[in-house]
Amino acid sequence: MKEAALWRRLGAEFLGSVFLAAIVIGSGIAAQQLSPGNVGLELLENAAATAAGLYAIILMFGPVSGAHFNPVVSFVDAAFDGLSWRDAWAYLPAQVVGCVSGAVVANVMFSKAAVSISTKHRATPAHFLSEIVATLGLILVIFSLARSGRSRSAAAAVGAYIGAAYFFTSSTSFANPAITVGRMFSDTFAGIAPSSAPSFIAAEIVGGVAAFFVIKALYPGVTPAEASDIIFPHHQRVESEPQVTMDTTHAPLEGTSADGASSASSRHPHQDPTSPPTG
Repeated sequence: MKEAALWRRLGAEFLGSVFLAAIVIGSGIAAQQLSPGNVGLELLENAAATAAGLYAIILMFGPVSGAHFNPVVSFVDAAFDGLSWRDAWAYLPAQVVGCVSGAVVANVMFSKAAVSISTKHRATPAHFLSEIVATLGLILVIFSLARSGRSRSAAAAVGAYIGAAYFFTSSTSFANPAITVGRMFSDTFAGIAPSSAPSFIAAEIVGGVAAFFVIKALYPGVTPAEASDIIFPHHQRVESEPQVTMDTTHAPLEGTSADGASSASSRHPHQDPTSPPTG
């Protein structure tokens, strides 16, 4: 199995995280401007844009890095030996810095201050439970598809799950420590106050740990090869060079007829080899 160089994968994780945060925060700002005062419609617009955008960026960057964009995904993958722990730790800063950068990009695109610390408090017991459930479900979607050989469906499935989780969880399904950090830097509809972020991140880690054990119970046969291609297949099989062998299956041995019988054995043992065979 062959994968892209680490620097290429880190670049893909960084850029994908930039786009992810820009989509989540930018669509939240746009929704707030397009539908002021209508929170339900704002959330619908934010969820739809996030689901569609996530689908697209997984297709864009998945062939390079697998499109994790999420430290929980990377570390659960490492726990299943699909990613080395060294690479998982390398992915972490790329994902976090990417999400923070994406927040800045979104702010600037809508003529807001490049960095504005969010004042939106979200830390409640209901939000904590919601983030556990949201993260657990996300990891289960990803690994169940990998285990059943349907990783190419993950882009649509992950986008659909996150879009749905915007509504069935009270936290609107962050399910990602990197995006949680990034959303602190935008005081907008999609932001989260720094004081609420630790609770969300803790819940997401708990959800990831719970998902690991649930996957072990439901899919005990998850192999490192399956885990290595979660979300989007990004490994190439390296074919071994064919071995050159002499084909002797059709070449008769010296003194042997084409039908495999010895030419000498078809003659009478006392017959002159120069005379024709007897009937």
